Amino acid sequence: MAVEIPRASTYMLANARVAVELAQGAGLSADADGLAACDILVRDGRIAGIAPPAASGSEPRVDVRGGLVLPRFVDGHTHLDKGHVLHRARNPDGTFLGARNTVAADREARWTADDVRTRMDFALRCAFAHGTAAIRTHIDSIGKQTAISWPVFAELREAWKGRIELQASALCPTEFAIDDEPQFRETVATVARYGGSIGGLSFMGTPPGEKFDRALDRVCQAAAANGLGLDFHVDESHSPDAVTLEPIARAVIRNRFKGRVIVGHCCSLALASDADRGRIIGLLGEAGIALVSLPLVNLYLQDREAGRTPRWRGVAPVHELAEAGVPVMVASDNARDPFYAYGDLDMLEVFRESTRILHLDHTARSWSGLLGPATAAAMGFATPGKIVVGGPADLVLVGARDWFELNARPWSDRVVLVGGQAIDRTLPDYRELDGIA
Repeated sequence: MAVEIPRASTYMLANARVAVELAQGAGLSADADGLAACDILVRDGRIAGIAPPAASGSEPRVDVRGGLVLPRFVDGHTHLDKGHVLHRARNPDGTFLGARNTVAADREARWTADDVRTRMDFALRCAFAHGTAAIRTHIDSIGKQTAISWPVFAELREAWKGRIELQASALCPTEFAIDDEPQFRETVATVARYGGSIGGLSFMGTPPGEKFDRALDRVCQAAAANGLGLDFHVDESHSPDAVTLEPIARAVIRNRFKGRVIVGHCCSLALASDADRGRIIGLLGEAGIALVSLPLVNLYLQDREAGRTPRWRGVAPVHELAEAGVPVMVASDNARDPFYAYGDLDMLEVFRESTRILHLDHTARSWSGLLGPATAAAMGFATPGKIVVGGPADLVLVGARDWFELNARPWSDRVVLVGGQAIDRTLPDYRELDGIA
């Protein structure tokens, strides 16, 4: 986008368009697309005012020519510790099992603190350049890796403070709470020490039972005792036996858990009967559970068989969930690792592709909250994911004037403002990672 942001302490972003849903305290009237024309006054790195366009003013004016001004993005489900290993650990067949086995071998052989730190920082630099302000990452918390990766996360959280707000959640099989109690206790203690969330990975295509319920009870009780949230990977499968979402909801209700609960993936929910899906969605609402869909990664992994064209998209039924009042989000998930060979933690790409994959267009519902505020609210980020009068001038400027233009191109020439100043959007070179092969 061919605009130059002045170094002045005060200036006006003139002739802008904003999504009214994403502009807090502006008092603008939305058009049929939920957008409004406005001028945005930036003073001392903050949003001093948002008002209908005016012809003149004393402050320097940056004419964005009707382009959209968005808040910086919030990405609620990533795997920074797995990312950018593709040059040394490729999935042999593109399947979930191939990804799981490849990551396990790479983790055992190479995931030192230096390796994890280098790849996580590389990923954060990518996300920052694309305009992301807040990220939750899942951290493999299995065996020796727990003690390696969590201190690295804490170090990077501090180093990136003021640029990207970071949260983390432990990723380990839910049944560890029963099968490996010492490791589970250590994981909970580590997460509590570093202020994360716990949850885990539920059974993949194996019908749950009494043991799974007991494990869920222990997870809920441990989270409550330590003031932690819950964040589960759930039913990432097209198997008819992938039905752990309902037991998770019932466990949250049964244990009267009051903290934040997130479930991710939930692919098989789309294959349930109308009656079963409606019942489960109702339980999610009763339990106060929010759901994050990962369309890019699930489209990549689900229903993959050699020599056969996939038959379904592998995504959660977000329209039905949203209609029932269940908070829904979309996020990046993996980037350049065996679970997803592509991606760059670009939430604008995630939003664009989610619009296409999930058919978010041509609906009466506004989905602009998926860029940030829906995730910020569900996960408790301090970053609001909105343009807030009085708040920081943390913005993304694009040349698109409406949603269709926004979703038509990558907008690689976007301008990202942090504290009212344009950042250097140069992306890190993949060659930097050659040294950790």
